[in-house]
Amino acid sequence: MPIQFIYTTFVSTEAYMLNQSLQQKLLQKLSPQQIQLMKLLQLPTQALEERIKEEMEENPALEEGSDKEGSEADELYENSADEDTSQDPLDDFDPDPYLSDDEIPDYRLQANNYSADDDEKSVPITGGITFLDTLREQLALRNLSEHDLLIADYLLGNIDEDGYLRRALDDILDDLAFSQGVMTTKEKLEELLGVIQDFEPAGVGARDLQECLLLQLKKRHRTTEVKHAEELLSNHYEEFIKKHYHKLTDKTGWNQEQLKEAIDEVQKLNPKPGSSEGSASKAGQAVTPDYLVSIVDGELELRLNGRNAPELKISREYKNMLQHYKDSSGKASKSEKDALLFVKRKIDAAKWFIDAIVQRQNTLMLTMSAILDKQKDYFLSGDEKDLKPMILKDIADEIGMDISTISRVASNKFVQTPYGTYLVKTFFSEAMTNSDGEEVSTREIKKILEESIEEERKKKPLTDEALAKLLKEKGYPIARRTVAKYREQLGIPVARLRKEL
Repeated sequence: MPIQFIYTTFVSTEAYMLNQSLQQKLLQKLSPQQIQLMKLLQLPTQALEERIKEEMEENPALEEGSDKEGSEADELYENSADEDTSQDPLDDFDPDPYLSDDEIPDYRLQANNYSADDDEKSVPITGGITFLDTLREQLALRNLSEHDLLIADYLLGNIDEDGYLRRALDDILDDLAFSQGVMTTKEKLEELLGVIQDFEPAGVGARDLQECLLLQLKKRHRTTEVKHAEELLSNHYEEFIKKHYHKLTDKTGWNQEQLKEAIDEVQKLNPKPGSSEGSASKAGQAVTPDYLVSIVDGELELRLNGRNAPELKISREYKNMLQHYKDSSGKASKSEKDALLFVKRKIDAAKWFIDAIVQRQNTLMLTMSAILDKQKDYFLSGDEKDLKPMILKDIADEIGMDISTISRVASNKFVQTPYGTYLVKTFFSEAMTNSDGEEVSTREIKKILEESIEEERKKKPLTDEALAKLLKEKGYPIARRTVAKYREQLGIPVARLRKEL
């Protein structure tokens, strides 16, 4: 029988004595109004319009338009939620701050160059049928049995937006059997896929790029160049995509001119047949700039898009209810007090929202003004090489705000300049030191790298090592790995793939 050991722990009663101490803690807590402002800051113009509509639907005390009889005071009444719930919240309620017409807020006096008469309420979109719909219309014109139509339609549903069937036929065969209850064979799938590959646009239903290009060539006029292009893709695809031109001329027996004509024929083809067809039918949303920058007499002029400065007011009907309560000397039944408490809370919420909109406008203008001051040379010239290194902390320190606030302001915001419309975040970049010891923007280096690649001899493109050496000669000593990273960010392929005949 095993021996059991019993341990007894003796704890002094002093350990359980209650100790009282006085501590001071400093806590930072965001108010509901601050949270609301933070959420509004990160909204672009179109999203802000939707948010205002949503708020107006939820809060009947908030209305759009200016109040001709007067506007509400800027000073917000203390939130009723902070009051003692043990007493009637309307006992000490003073309706005067809600009815004051003495002051006109600053935002009422600002010209926004945006007339309500010219307001386009609908978001500009392009309508039309989808890419899948166009394929199904063509399928309906084919003389197929109901069983084959069902299978072909399932195949169409597996074609992606680029026009490719990237799923294996074996997987589709299993899906049809187990999820759709449709029995068929792989040979039937191949047959019906051949029907789909005859649809427009040419190349649809291909399983890889090689098949896609060959399908398009089959529908072209049978010229010598097209036949050479077919041979190039069918028999020498690996050498073609790797641009091993010397191997191609040796294997095909063509001269350089014939090879170039065949390659030109391939380059006329569309590698993504579905995207070109679907681009017109997809709903596209127009970009609405949040800022408007113009040059007037050699100086920069910054304006907010008028839609960022909507005219909002407190409902006159709700204010009349408070006036009625004031005139009745505060004598009201319990049901009337409940109604008035509801009105008070809705007016508070409306005032908070209006105040948050005004603060949003001020923060947007303050932030973008600091960006304009920092990047004045660029906004005057439009040359990316004039961009100075700038990070979020630089602007935050300049205007005395937190980095997170600057990030929200710059996020998803567009600025319209004389040289085009850009995301605000594109003007931020890290700094690097050139050979003269000066700090330059990485955007400037990328621009010079891009120009250097455009000027290179396409028959013998510059390698990353050669580009690094060239940039060093121009005063930008960066490593080969950095050149490769910037080149990839610019979407430029390696030297071998940039080679041309």
